[in-house]
Amino acid sequence: MHSTLQLHWSKDFAESFRDCRSLLSFLGLSPDLGNLTAEQGFSSLVTRHYAGLMQKGDPRDPLLLQVLPAPEESLEVEGFVDDPVGDIRATQVEGVLQKYHGRVLVMPTGACAIHCRHCFRRSFPYQELKNVGLPGRLAAFLAKSPEVREVIFSGGDPLMLDDASFGELLAVIQGAKNVERFRIHTRLPLVLPSRFSAELIQMLGGCGRPCVLVVQANHANELSPESAEVFAELRAQGVHLLNQSVLLRGINDSPEVQAELSLKLFQQGVLPYYLHQLDRARGTAHFEVPVQKGLEILRGLSAILPGYLVPKYVQEVPGATGKTPLA
Repeated sequence: MHSTLQLHWSKDFAESFRDCRSLLSFLGLSPDLGNLTAEQGFSSLVTRHYAGLMQKGDPRDPLLLQVLPAPEESLEVEGFVDDPVGDIRATQVEGVLQKYHGRVLVMPTGACAIHCRHCFRRSFPYQELKNVGLPGRLAAFLAKSPEVREVIFSGGDPLMLDDASFGELLAVIQGAKNVERFRIHTRLPLVLPSRFSAELIQMLGGCGRPCVLVVQANHANELSPESAEVFAELRAQGVHLLNQSVLLRGINDSPEVQAELSLKLFQQGVLPYYLHQLDRARGTAHFEVPVQKGLEILRGLSAILPGYLVPKYVQEVPGATGKTPLA
């Protein structure tokens, strides 16, 4: 593996920007662009790697707009709530949620390497999560739930756990005969690629169950030579790679931008999977794109790209038996 992937990831994470003023200074932008009130409600966190992908001097950079606290976040908008997808009522035992038949969602940590302002879990009570004892709770749940065929790791970002802690969870999957595959939802190939050590990649590929890694790239500029290297190493270990993105106003709400993203994902060995209508979390209304415009974007995208590069346009509806197709 290249030296860029051999860096100790915790050191890289420790050097992250933790306030918008220092990030804006790094980019050569006015500190007044960031809203300190919004930042107090939902703290800033941006890795040096991700900041390095932004265009310096550009206040409308599409990556910057995903992480820059905005005054609109403090507006109360009808329909935008703290738990927009029904996570809390789907909780079975602490850290284990079930929304859909045959699948269970595990949230081992509330930690992320980046705080996206559109995050649908920005108000989730992570402080109540206790990952101590989670492997045992998960094993007990799977033992009494033989219909579960897939375990999905989410968060936070599950790969913010150290290898030993994540390995304990994978050991539970290996010991559960009914589990046929596992899935990981992560932003780390894009924001903290040094997390993917040779040891972690071998762990994911050598679990004895097929691994599906779902990354969230919202714009082509998030994909870098480092992410390409991570994806190549993962594919070499047999890991299946998918992308899901969120439709965001002023960031990726055009067929051309979406097409560029799909093409670059495919170049890096990742298949476009879902394009999500924004989950209506409190403080995110300024990112919302009307569904009608989303449908127009999908039609335009279908005219540009072959079908296998066009993601499914979906919405998560609390209580539904799966993602709800919008197109």
